[in-house]
Amino acid sequence: MKPRIIFFGSDWGSLFVLNSLVSDKRFKIVGIVTLPAKPQGRKQALTPNPVEQYAKTLFEIKFFPFKRFNRQSIDRFKKLKADVGILAWYGKILPKEILEIPKHGVLNVHPSLLPKYRGPSPVQAAILNGDKKAGVTIFKMDEQMDHGPILVQFKEEIKPDDTSQSLYERLFTVGGQSLATILPSYLEGKIKLRKQNHKMATYTRLLNRDSGKICWQDKDKVIERFIRAMHPWPGAWTRVKIPGKRKPKRLKILKAHLERGKLVLDQVQLEGKKPVTYSQFQAGYPSARIMK
Repeated sequence: MKPRIIFFGSDWGSLFVLNSLVSDKRFKIVGIVTLPAKPQGRKQALTPNPVEQYAKTLFEIKFFPFKRFNRQSIDRFKKLKADVGILAWYGKILPKEILEIPKHGVLNVHPSLLPKYRGPSPVQAAILNGDKKAGVTIFKMDEQMDHGPILVQFKEEIKPDDTSQSLYERLFTVGGQSLATILPSYLEGKIKLRKQNHKMATYTRLLNRDSGKICWQDKDKVIERFIRAMHPWPGAWTRVKIPGKRKPKRLKILKAHLERGKLVLDQVQLEGKKPVTYSQFQAGYPSARIMK
């Protein structure tokens, strides 16, 4: 009989893991749990996340957009009789009652080498800190954040031009493939879990829209890493003063590079406008001044 899996995920990175499971005929996905659609953009239209959009194409799989868990949702999960839960970039902490529903618990595909970089922004932290290596940890979840025992870890080189988007994509791809490979052995009790060294734990912060503000007092190499770490969200940004405009405008720095140790801006986007090269921006706004 195929192992029955409940999948928890919400962001685009989740899809790399979910796809590995869906495409592997050894497994049966009996439910997909994600966060409900939320308002986005100027018109605040309800926009489903990537996992919800994908899940709606899988007609044979039950789909649950839950903002919070209650007795009714817990009872529904119990009826699915899952052997294991898989979580990848879900966005909410699972309560103990949910963790205990699957026969073999819930496994988390986390894009860092735990216990380093626990929390919501591990890849951004690795790029910001100038690390040479990142990685993926597959661990069994407990009630504490990114705290449970480890099944397996894989290292991945951080490339000089990596953004958080490109690195997350590689890590979740490796994580999804590795999960599909080891999951049968885990379910058969053939993998020995090892405890994390909790004394070595470090924690990352939850990013918001304002987290991408550039500090121009930092060294150029730090700013260049910051720009890559903040791409694509929340995006590195600064304010510019444009003659004739009463208020400063927000300018996103989409891409930059170092040239002989000096920061060179490559691509920018003025709020309300399309992305352009920095030279195009300067030609269109020759008197604009970045507020440092």
